[in-house]
Amino acid sequence: MESKRGKLETIHVYKDVYLSLGSNLGERAANLKKAITALAELGRVVSTSSYYETEPVEFAAQPWFLNCVVRLSTQKMPKQLLSAILELEKELGRRRVPKKGPRIIDIDILLFGNSVIETKTLVVPHPAMHERRFVLEPLSEIAPEIRHPVLKRTVRELRDALPPGQSVRRVEKLR
Repeated sequence: MESKRGKLETIHVYKDVYLSLGSNLGERAANLKKAITALAELGRVVSTSSYYETEPVEFAAQPWFLNCVVRLSTQKMPKQLLSAILELEKELGRRRVPKKGPRIIDIDILLFGNSVIETKTLVVPHPAMHERRFVLEPLSEIAPEIRHPVLKRTVRELRDALPPGQSVRRVEKLR
């Protein structure tokens, strides 16, 4: 955009992104805290849910997780953010074997503003978020009225529609 002086001005567009964080190896709360601190370098951490102790899903033979959700305001584009998150996970010690196995840190992009993204490497909204109590409980704590851009239902409605199961227990914020 051109100003009155004829120079180009940069327009900074911030998007609210919701991220799910989980850890089930080592000092789980410390791992989440380190990840949240590092995420602040990618934007502004607007809010963080309480921590939730959750049973593993899909690959059940592993320790329970500590999960939370973070609202991040960022200027990064989706692929830039994904790349930065993958690098952050690696720096914090994440190993991707076995698939869905125990991990020091796991960070998933749940929502990126109202965007719907489908590429080889990134699908937003997260394709399984509406089925996961360990995502919807903490997300409904900080953003209950946010609408899923595909399903057109609020986070609270999605959480309340879940069938029984998936043990999720809110714990004291361990900061």
